[in-house]
Amino acid sequence: MKIKISSKTHVQPNKPILGKKQFQLTTFDLPYLAFYYNQKFLLYKFENLLDLEEPTFQNNVVEKLKDSLGSVLEDFYQLAGKLAKDEDGVFRVEYDADEEEINGVEFSVADAVDISVDDLTAEDGTAQFKELVPYNGILNLEGLRRPLLAVQVTKLKDGLAMGLAFNHAVLDGTATWHFMSSWAEICRGAQTISTQPFLDRAKARDTRVKLDLASPKDPNASSNGDAAAEPPQLVEKVFKFSDSAIHTIKSRANSVVPSDGSKPFSTFQSLTSHIWRHVTLARGLKPEDITVFTVFADCRRRVDPPMPEEYFGNMIQAIFTGTAAGLLAAHGPEFGAAVVQKAIVAHDARVVDARNEEWEKAPKIFQFKDAGVNCVAVGSSPRFKVYEVDFGWGKPETVRSGSNNRFNGMMYLYPGKAGGVSIDVEITLEARVMEKLEKSKEFLLIDVEEDGNKITNGNGHGHGHGHGHGHANGNGFA
Repeated sequence: MKIKISSKTHVQPNKPILGKKQFQLTTFDLPYLAFYYNQKFLLYKFENLLDLEEPTFQNNVVEKLKDSLGSVLEDFYQLAGKLAKDEDGVFRVEYDADEEEINGVEFSVADAVDISVDDLTAEDGTAQFKELVPYNGILNLEGLRRPLLAVQVTKLKDGLAMGLAFNHAVLDGTATWHFMSSWAEICRGAQTISTQPFLDRAKARDTRVKLDLASPKDPNASSNGDAAAEPPQLVEKVFKFSDSAIHTIKSRANSVVPSDGSKPFSTFQSLTSHIWRHVTLARGLKPEDITVFTVFADCRRRVDPPMPEEYFGNMIQAIFTGTAAGLLAAHGPEFGAAVVQKAIVAHDARVVDARNEEWEKAPKIFQFKDAGVNCVAVGSSPRFKVYEVDFGWGKPETVRSGSNNRFNGMMYLYPGKAGGVSIDVEITLEARVMEKLEKSKEFLLIDVEEDGNKITNGNGHGHGHGHGHGHANGNGFA
């Protein structure tokens, strides 16, 4: 792929933010310091190809994006700052208008005019757009000396690719998409954003945690126990579950009325347990082998008092549960859904606080192996309105996560572009396991008879190869 970077600048808030602004990172933020920047990839097709000709592209697209970014940074100025730490090793995010040389969002413009939008959606892996997304393999801890957000806008043959890298120690998926929708709003012509970010991190958790992170380990290191063992080759795929397929999965999970009077299973619980069960089957585990299910859940509404939806920062916690592979295999879909539901319901304000207190006594920086043995882990959320991020040239053709923060069993959920309750599932697995999953008609819901109607779930084919890095980029929702 021929990509030429034509310019790289730093975008500051359009109006100066007076004084030095400092916000201590919270216990919800700190575990992600030694993970990678959280990458997003949005692809736009231009109806009017004249918009891609110069100087129109520079004036109407690039300058408009930069000016609206400068405007939205007046509200989200933490993203224009940097990480810092005091002499005790307590981390903070700070913005100081007087230190311009290390402030601002990195904004690169590139050309790949031989590449079309369709070329970049032809297969499911991240390899084909890796060069279109900045900060591959960059740890969040590097926010001490580099921008907290990097943007790369690449002009294509028939559209535009936008690659972004957000420092995950500073914000989670909910805050990421609040920022993206606000930036798009300004770019489309709004004078002010419709929803202001809530910036006071101390309201989420006000505890000084001292960390010694002089030389963080690569979270990929020995993530499968023996560092000398050759790691299995991982492949990536996007499974697109249609509206009708989701309804089928949910109705099957709810076909057995629970005896304990618990609530019906949600779409999230039904779908993720369906995936957990079929990945476990494809892995060919022994019946007694434990398999762990992990969801990175939004805690804004779980804490007491609740935090506002527009809270800017991380408010996620990993919820862990597990069972024996044989039990998942022997029972119907309602069994796995009940295991997932119980864990999610139990994670209330008391549990959230206890987890934070436990972590503060013995801080532990996450590594991939911490997600659990034979795990399936869930990040992002189909509730994020990713297809409504319209900068003025239409909705995105596709929205994906970048190559950072992927590991064996990690999946990211996005709403399907088709709308309804359709959901796209990005998942990273060992090649042999993925091959079995791709052939499983029960998993894919291919040619399933449901109430006399044939349901065919259209799943894209092809998958990308490559070793991933990994942790969840957002919030699993119940």
